[in-house]
Amino acid sequence: MSSITPAMTVRRTAMLGAMLTALGPVSMAIYTPAMPELVRAFGTTESAIKMSLTLYFGGFAIAQLVSGAMSDAFGRRKATILFLLIYLVGGALAAFAPNVDTLLAARLIQGIGASVGVTVARAVVRDQYSGPQATGILNLIGIMLAVGPAAGPTIGGLSLLAFGWQSVFVLMLTFGLISITTIVFCLRETTVPDPSGLRPPRLLRAYGELLTSPRFLLSALVLGGSVSALYAQATMLPFVLINEVGLSPTEFGVGMLMQSGSYFFGSIALRFLARKIGDRRASVIGVCLSALGGLLIFLSVHLITPSFLSIMAPVGVATFGLALLTPYIITAGMMQFPHIAGSASAMMGFIQMSAGFAAGIAASLLGSPLMGFGTIIPLMELTAAASYIGFVIISRRQT
Repeated sequence: MSSITPAMTVRRTAMLGAMLTALGPVSMAIYTPAMPELVRAFGTTESAIKMSLTLYFGGFAIAQLVSGAMSDAFGRRKATILFLLIYLVGGALAAFAPNVDTLLAARLIQGIGASVGVTVARAVVRDQYSGPQATGILNLIGIMLAVGPAAGPTIGGLSLLAFGWQSVFVLMLTFGLISITTIVFCLRETTVPDPSGLRPPRLLRAYGELLTSPRFLLSALVLGGSVSALYAQATMLPFVLINEVGLSPTEFGVGMLMQSGSYFFGSIALRFLARKIGDRRASVIGVCLSALGGLLIFLSVHLITPSFLSIMAPVGVATFGLALLTPYIITAGMMQFPHIAGSASAMMGFIQMSAGFAAGIAASLLGSPLMGFGTIIPLMELTAAASYIGFVIISRRQT
């Protein structure tokens, strides 16, 4: 534990961290079942609607560099409230979008607003805790986080069926309002704000320190391969499972429980494995499972006719591994940067989301969502495994 008395208990830190971290995934999970319907509602193309997720990724990725620095400069609480307000503006604009161009702009704004969630959640943990205790909190966040994205596609699919596509954005607005209310009343400040941190020379020095650290970069690339694969496939799976496999939007929403359930059970398994073999060894198992899942995705897409199980079973393997891997690699990557925890969290998130953004563009260039899924996702998982090997080698040299 940090030598400074934590501002919040482990439980409160984990609960608020889970809610903030869930903002981005829930905003995708609720949305994805509606994507094929939005193609019809706006009389547009699949590529245009997939671009709405790509813009969301882009706004999310770039804005993290700003939200993280602002949380260091003005405090975690003020920065979070500001960006949640931006998120609400984007949600309201999307709900009443008269055309696809407005929808695209709204999703970009939502991505900018949602960027604060994962950035501040990780920084708040690093502000107060370190080592195995920080890993344990991030694992607890993972367990609670699985609930939102697990229910998101199901709720989104049912809402779409009952009330139409606008209701999907109303659900996001509701979650945003609950989030900002909770932050106002429950989040305590965990850092000493330093406005000078936003001065360009200081900001460039902070990001330069991060980008010249091989250990930090490799940890970020592990997340950029594994976590971003989860985000990138969100742009492909609706079209693969609905158009190629033949699921209805509601069936797709229920079917996505396999992905979120795998993450949930992986997080539960980590709590037992960490006590038995340690979080570092558990992360080795995690990266091996993620790579295996990627390989199985490649083989299933290229060798057999797509079905629900041929698509989602490999996704489940990779996602289970991701749950074992993520808490350790986040904690280890940020360990050396307590003085710029917000900026470190932001840069880690930027690299992670940029990878998802690039993967979404690469998949759209391939044309077929199925081919994109079977090619891009395996490549990302194997990149994560290679980066993890590099991370281990660098870590051993520094000890």
